[in-house]
Amino acid sequence: MSAGVLTEHFDALETRDPEVRERAVLAALRKQFAFAKQHAPAFASILGGIDPEAIMSRADLADVPVTRKSDLVERQKASRPFGGLAATTRGSAAHVFASPGPIYEPGGRGADYWRLARSLFAAGFRAGDLVHNCYAYHLTPAGSMLETGALALGCTVFPGGTGQTELQVQAMADLRPDGYVGTPSFLRIILERADADNVALPWLTKAQVSGEPFPPSLRDSLKARGIDGYQVYASADLGSIAYETPAREGLVVDEGVLVEILRPGTGDAVADGEVGEVVVTTLANTDYPLIRFGTGDLSATMPGRSSCGRTNARIKGWMGRADQTTKVKGMFVHPAQVAAVLRRHAGIAKGRLVVDNPGGVDRMTLLCELRGGAAAVDAALVAAVIDSLREVTKLRGEVELREP
Repeated sequence: MSAGVLTEHFDALETRDPEVRERAVLAALRKQFAFAKQHAPAFASILGGIDPEAIMSRADLADVPVTRKSDLVERQKASRPFGGLAATTRGSAAHVFASPGPIYEPGGRGADYWRLARSLFAAGFRAGDLVHNCYAYHLTPAGSMLETGALALGCTVFPGGTGQTELQVQAMADLRPDGYVGTPSFLRIILERADADNVALPWLTKAQVSGEPFPPSLRDSLKARGIDGYQVYASADLGSIAYETPAREGLVVDEGVLVEILRPGTGDAVADGEVGEVVVTTLANTDYPLIRFGTGDLSATMPGRSSCGRTNARIKGWMGRADQTTKVKGMFVHPAQVAAVLRRHAGIAKGRLVVDNPGGVDRMTLLCELRGGAAAVDAALVAAVIDSLREVTKLRGEVELREP
């Protein structure tokens, strides 16, 4: 173990032999597939031809359709409120939340429904801590997500919510919370207001942040104040996906999910370490049993295991958006369409569609890497790809060949 790295763990699941974990994950995966097919109408259709018992490895997931977050708005318009993907109903869920879109998510009745206690423990929170929760408590589930996790850990929660910076500082001064949960930018705003008001907050020594990038510069400035800040990667649909530990070596994948990194717009896994879309399957959530759920976020796996002793896989954290659906001349172009164009031409290894607006006119250019590494001008291939681009997107575009 690295010197100074905390090796205390939430439970024995975190330090399992990776082979033991993989067998347990695949068994839970088969069970979740069967449950989703039986209890979630949309998954009964999506997984109709899939035999859950035939899934014996992660490679067997390649033929399972990816259900993308970007599709939820239309699915939910057709079948309110959850698009047929939930096994619960509006009347049996504990809550119904709304995210921008709008997208509606069920909140379950179980303790630590979103599995945030584990990540809070890794960030140094312990039973008896007072947690100042500055996530929103209205519409979106963020406030409830962190509250239920903190309560499951044995903490006490102050529901600060968002905004009202002066009142947040006053509450921190009066109640002396041990830790903060919320966006990193709002924590910075609170601390700057406390400085301006000459209010010292020496008891605030820990923070878990999410919802925004957490740059090293902000992490270091918090550390200079005596506050150890850690990230958690979570979503309203999936709960905890991965979290930072005292090792600060990427984000450790949560024990309650299976994470894949796929080539955007496809169901195909990328090579280890390559950037791709984060696709998640929940292993125990029976209210919202999401199967191969494409988050639209980009990340990459990391080699080896964390020096904190946790043995699950790690990802590099949020690296941008994969689901960059955009309008070109008033028409939507989707990553899946780009992937469809590339599949038509065996000589192309990778492609990226670039959309710009020179002179106020939308333009799209498909940049293509050729297999074998050569990027010599191939007029016939360029013409063929231009034709495919027009057929698939119904728009005219340009094609450029590039070196890998």
